[in-house]
Amino acid sequence: MGLFGKAKAGGFMDEIRCDESSYLIWKWHPTGSRLGENNRENAIRWGSSLRVKDGEVAVFVYRQENGIMQDYILGPFDQKIETKNLPVLASIIGLAYDGGTPFQAEVYYINLAHMIQVKFGVPFFDIYDPRFLDFGVPVAVRGTVSFQIRDYKEFIRLHRLTTFDLNEFQVQIRDAVARYVKDTVANAPAAHNIPVVQIEAKLSQINDIVEYDIKERLSEHFGVSVSGVDINSIEIDKTSDGFKQLMEVTRGIAAEKLQAEKEDYIERLRIQREEGQYAQHKATQSANLSAFQTEKQTEVGIAGAEALGQMGQNGAGTVSLGESGTGFNPAAMMTSMAVGGALGQNIAGTMNGIINGSIHPANAMPTPPVHEFSYHIAINGNTTGPYDRNTLIQMVNNHQITPDTLLWTSGMANWEKAKNIPAIAELLSAIPPAPPIE
Repeated sequence: MGLFGKAKAGGFMDEIRCDESSYLIWKWHPTGSRLGENNRENAIRWGSSLRVKDGEVAVFVYRQENGIMQDYILGPFDQKIETKNLPVLASIIGLAYDGGTPFQAEVYYINLAHMIQVKFGVPFFDIYDPRFLDFGVPVAVRGTVSFQIRDYKEFIRLHRLTTFDLNEFQVQIRDAVARYVKDTVANAPAAHNIPVVQIEAKLSQINDIVEYDIKERLSEHFGVSVSGVDINSIEIDKTSDGFKQLMEVTRGIAAEKLQAEKEDYIERLRIQREEGQYAQHKATQSANLSAFQTEKQTEVGIAGAEALGQMGQNGAGTVSLGESGTGFNPAAMMTSMAVGGALGQNIAGTMNGIINGSIHPANAMPTPPVHEFSYHIAINGNTTGPYDRNTLIQMVNNHQITPDTLLWTSGMANWEKAKNIPAIAELLSAIPPAPPIE
């Protein structure tokens, strides 16, 4: 096709504008003519006026032997057509022509502000609870999707403006949305843990999931921007065998779950009651701790006074009170009370630690050291040992140690006969006498 049209395509200056009240894609043609009947719609006069309203974009399509080139003019715009606003045209013809020279181009208007609403419906299809795949439940979905064109360059890349039909485009959108919705709803029980029998009540959640999915897909495949998805209804066929069977199974599970929750609630109440009783017991112990501390201090003080009184008999002074022939030693009495008070506080503190759990009863008070039970034995002038308690018991049982056997241990001044050593004498007394001879 040549750059310029035939002579009959020239002549009148054109006013290129779109007066349609509602449209998405519209091809310009002269007023009073129908689309495709006038050559002027493809042979634009140089110097014609161009009007593009706010929210519109005018697309000039130049058909050349080496392909199609495009210019875009975004509204608002109201000027004459010149090379400064059509740079692609300037590169084609090389210079600006005067005198209204025509050039070959098609002008399409894209309505960026227009919102298209398409109703969709998905007839009954089976969905499955992932726990009970034997029971298919029929579900139908109905709703509306709203979209518009924002990225017009991407839209033009995906669609041929020259053959664009809005009705056919809406059918494509409706069919695609129905497929997407069916796929999303069918996977909702497994992917989003939505029980099939409750899917009607989860309409809002399903709507959000569907809207997110549809926005991504329609943008990628159709070049449109989805402004909203409104699922009007999700209908379950409650007369179907699958629904009835699923309800019967889930009803039993719900009863078991309710019983388990009841038992768990009772157990939690029991634990709370026991913890409350234990806390009350602790409070009672803490309240009585002061009285317990005073009592123990008094007991230890008295014991300390008695002990220091015994020391007085050995030269440390007498602590006896009111006895004839005895004196009163204030220093010994004060010392005993100080020792008693300190010991009493120590015992009370230990008991408090046990009550609070900071001290284990096994570590509350140190265990007195156990003296080693070890003795040497002298037999026929020879010394053997030392022997522990278990060995000595065996030797006594075997009559290797008699009451007259000599033994010695650390702390003894001299060797002593076994019968004179209390610890050994105790072992000897445990041996039963010889049985009588009949």
